Amino acid sequence: MGFRKRTPLVQTAGVPIAPPAGSAGSGLWKSRPAALVGITFVILVLSFAPAYGREKNGVDYGAGLIINVPFPLDQVLPVVEDVTRNGIIRGTKEYNKDPYISGATTASSTRLFPKWTEGGHVLYKLREHALDPRNFYHSGDVGTVIVRYVVQPQGDKHTVIKINAIFVEDFRRTVHQSDGSVESAEYKDIHDRLDQISTMNEETAELQREKKEFAAQKAGTPGAAAGYSSSLTPGTAGTPVQEVSLAEAKATADTVPQNLPDRVKQLRHEVERIVRAPGAALKSAPFHSATTLQSLPPGAEVLIVINTTYWFGVETHDGQHGWILRDELELTP
Repeated sequence: MGFRKRTPLVQTAGVPIAPPAGSAGSGLWKSRPAALVGITFVILVLSFAPAYGREKNGVDYGAGLIINVPFPLDQVLPVVEDVTRNGIIRGTKEYNKDPYISGATTASSTRLFPKWTEGGHVLYKLREHALDPRNFYHSGDVGTVIVRYVVQPQGDKHTVIKINAIFVEDFRRTVHQSDGSVESAEYKDIHDRLDQISTMNEETAELQREKKEFAAQKAGTPGAAAGYSSSLTPGTAGTPVQEVSLAEAKATADTVPQNLPDRVKQLRHEVERIVRAPGAALKSAPFHSATTLQSLPPGAEVLIVINTTYWFGVETHDGQHGWILRDELELTP
């Protein structure tokens, strides 16, 4: 079945992107200012849609996604690689038994997709013998679900991610295009992981800023603590001694929590964890293929900075920030 050429559609633009090969230099491809909220992204419609294209309900099969994220390639590529290894394909399912298709594997190439010749890093995730997967055009029978991810650098600070999904029947080899549900769900997984990295970077920068400010204040006011103590000492020159009644002293004492040490101990217990045996790898990002910053021995204590479903963002005793799998940590005694 043939393919028809589609006009690129720009929904949101914050960074200029070169048009696909053979497209006209339309004004749509010029940079447009846009408010950046969270992760700025650009969604374009690929010129990949089949001839049947859009149905009466407005679903555009085979459109795929192109997303421009404000992260460099060296941060985005490991995230996408980790998503291809997670063993599931989101946005589709076999009948109604599971919220997604499990048993997926990663691949570096496949004949079921046309060969990619436009550069970048190409990765695949596929599940063979899938039974009647949902959200593909007139899908049925048994076949293979394949998701293709193309990761391309867009300058030094941005990366373009292209995602397409198809279902190919085993017997007739008929190709069924996705309605966009798979691409959107897979990108959401990527987006959430990048958002966690961004949050950790912000937390780390904020903690470093606070430490610098504290160090600067401490260095600039070496006598602050002494001055504070002397101001409470009767007879200090220039400091009038004020008499405090017994009732006032009792009222002041009543405002101080009597169980403050216990409360502090409770709060520390909630954020403190220790590393389980045989030890854990402190990762630079919340995915398995991320760079290992250091190996922590069993019993090492860390503080929880960020809490996610599968990972903890932590700070070590020496001030190092990173990520550890939740299962590799346990509560302090």
